[in-house]
Amino acid sequence: MFLFTLLALALASAAIFLAPQRAKTGLTCGIIATGCLAAAAKAVGVLFDPRANTRLWQSDGVLFGPESGSMDALSALFVLLIAFGGIAAGLYACGYLKHYLDRKSSAHVSLHCLSLTVLVFSMMGVVCADGGYTFLFFWELMTIASFLLILFDAERKEVVRAALSYLVMMHIGFLFLVAGFVTLWQQTGSADFQSLALYYGDRAPLPLFLLFLLGFGMKAGLFPMHVWLPEAHPAAPSHVSAVMSGVMIKTGIYGILRVAAPLGGEALYAAGLILLCAGIVTGLWGVILAAAQNDVKRLLAYSSIENIGVILIGTGIAALGKSSGNDAVALCGLCGALLHTLNHSFFKSLLFFGAGNILSETHTTSIDRLGGLAKSMPLTALLFLFAAAAISALPPLNGFVSEWLIYVGMFDNVAGGQQVVASAFGILGLALIGGIVVLAFTKLYGMVFLGSPRSHAVAEAAEADNLRIAAMALPLAGILAVGLFPQGAVALVSRAAAPLMNLSERSTAALAAELFPESLRMISLTAWLLIGVIALLYLLKSRLLKNRTVTEGPTWGCGFTSPNIRMQYTGESYSEGLQSIADTLTKETGEGSAVPPQEIFPSAHAFNIGHKDRIDTLFAAWWVELLHRINIHVMRFRTGKINHYVLFALAFLVLVFLLSLLNLI
Repeated sequence: MFLFTLLALALASAAIFLAPQRAKTGLTCGIIATGCLAAAAKAVGVLFDPRANTRLWQSDGVLFGPESGSMDALSALFVLLIAFGGIAAGLYACGYLKHYLDRKSSAHVSLHCLSLTVLVFSMMGVVCADGGYTFLFFWELMTIASFLLILFDAERKEVVRAALSYLVMMHIGFLFLVAGFVTLWQQTGSADFQSLALYYGDRAPLPLFLLFLLGFGMKAGLFPMHVWLPEAHPAAPSHVSAVMSGVMIKTGIYGILRVAAPLGGEALYAAGLILLCAGIVTGLWGVILAAAQNDVKRLLAYSSIENIGVILIGTGIAALGKSSGNDAVALCGLCGALLHTLNHSFFKSLLFFGAGNILSETHTTSIDRLGGLAKSMPLTALLFLFAAAAISALPPLNGFVSEWLIYVGMFDNVAGGQQVVASAFGILGLALIGGIVVLAFTKLYGMVFLGSPRSHAVAEAAEADNLRIAAMALPLAGILAVGLFPQGAVALVSRAAAPLMNLSERSTAALAAELFPESLRMISLTAWLLIGVIALLYLLKSRLLKNRTVTEGPTWGCGFTSPNIRMQYTGESYSEGLQSIADTLTKETGEGSAVPPQEIFPSAHAFNIGHKDRIDTLFAAWWVELLHRINIHVMRFRTGKINHYVLFALAFLVLVFLLSLLNLI
């Protein structure tokens, strides 16, 4: 498998590096699309044929014994998610990178295109590996590829800092995963996921589960290990942000599901409580800080943390239901979590694509410098509106369906008198998250697309090219498909839930058919009815105005005769009511000076407020200081004298010789 991977990597490298500058992005998109379509076809076969669970590779292994890869229904669902996100990102990159082909060297663009290709296929390797060395190999390959993608604009200091922060955090998580797999191998003789059941049955399972949770939680953005997301996503190009947020962080969710599934009894109950509490805290922290942000991409990054919280709430409820023997609650929570994983991939990819259009046309992502873009970028505005409504869980779009399933699981738990307190806290947490999400995204959409442009660059913005609009249409299709046809979407994720429910796919499908059909049919009917009412009202309005003269004029200024573009809500003022909560979670930063109280007739002032996560400061400070101290000590050895360097080499050889004599190496 490793030789095949290296050969494929060499061939892809040669093709991309040797291609002409203008053809690199198209070739990359073609390679990604071809591989993703082939993988998706295989995944569909596995999902719809219970007997199609196939072994993809098997080898003697390197460290942990025999290595293998296979695709069950859960892997197949994640392969579909990765394939869909990879194709959309590859297509968007073709349009987005056109602006950089004349400014970046051929090697720079080639490395970026190759890294994007490697990222997509390494994620597929992660979700198909059965564990052990193969899993860690693809996991590290995924990390290195995404690190290189973040560094696309490496001439900016903040980009380098964000990339290094990401790399450090990911390798801390990687060490937790290595420790987990080594422990599993030492105790059971195997390091694949199937041996977890044996380990959990003979030993205290929670320490190993928590070890894996820390490793996978680092990638997923679990609180308080989320601090890399708000730095890495704004630093990366928008198609990279879309892949990382919409797809890559879901590999962390995949790992958590794999290590939690074999748990049982009290350990499963404890794990359910841990996941539920972690989901509530992660979701609330993410959404409160999202609503406080005044940068488009940082707001979207914190929103990704919030959605990871929603997924973990569903996973926690599923674990609690399974621990009490309530398969209905377990299936509701698990289907809701898996469907929200898929849904988030759709609307977050679309949102980051929209942010990329905004950045490329206006050269800023500051909410307070934008405004009125719906007039100059109507297609982007419309597509962004669909995504904003979907992430706010508004019908008839997909976010409503997945959160509804999680709510059903929690309400069923309360109605059945099981884990009432935990479920009640879950309901309260999810409701609070949902309310603040609406605040955050009405702020984002209103400040960016409505009102008047706040600068000439924004006023002169043009619509994005057709390639990027086509890439945005792909996740929009997913949003509408799940929202309008929830029966098919829930049937799909219920098949993927079977390996985690310890039930056959037929039994899981039968349980889903018993629980969901009527309510899903009503959701679908309501969605179509809502669309019909909107269409009818639009036609009625058009008919009534057909023979009338419609005049346009300025918005009524409430008697004020000299309004200007500065007399609009800013992002900071819109979410001011939330600042009393956000101030305790953030460290406020500002540029410029505010208007002093004694200035009755204010002159021109430029004042920009930012809200930096306090946890970020806590996590980042120690390793920055550590690297600084290491650098100081290492620099002492740079004397510039050859005889000193020869002496250092000789000392190293003597040390190796002595350690060999003592059998220490």
